[in-house]
Amino acid sequence: MDASTDGISRPLERLFRLNASRKVHARQAAAAGVVVSQPGFVLLRRILDQGPLPVGELARLADMDPAATGRQVRQLEHDGLVRRSRSAADGRVTVVEATPRGREVWQRMDGVRNLHMEDVLQAWSKADRAELARLLDKLVADLHSVHYRHLTEQEAG
Repeated sequence: MDASTDGISRPLERLFRLNASRKVHARQAAAAGVVVSQPGFVLLRRILDQGPLPVGELARLADMDPAATGRQVRQLEHDGLVRRSRSAADGRVTVVEATPRGREVWQRMDGVRNLHMEDVLQAWSKADRAELARLLDKLVADLHSVHYRHLTEQEAG
């Protein structure tokens, strides 16, 4: 890995860890005045982004194990954030959709995250914010489209 790649990879690694941190999620939930697990929030977001989804599709979209997804959906349902029902198109399929309470929880968490980002970027110029948004969009698109390659013996060191 060359110095320029390492200079990008290390901060991204820290960003990904921060985003995946249970402590950070707990602080966000507390600030929002809600109770929802981190994996539950990921599923709730997918449901709200995609509309009612079969549990298997929800697991795939969230990159979660189907059994873990099922457990999280049961907890979200117990907490009144989602409801399960039979698909109108195929009665054998169970779909999950957000309840009004689930939408409220997501909106409160989203509001806390947006306020935090405003505070973080407050001193940034409008041009720097726009450049960050542009580069992040480009990076995410490339992360999705570029395939992993196998290390050669020489590269593995």
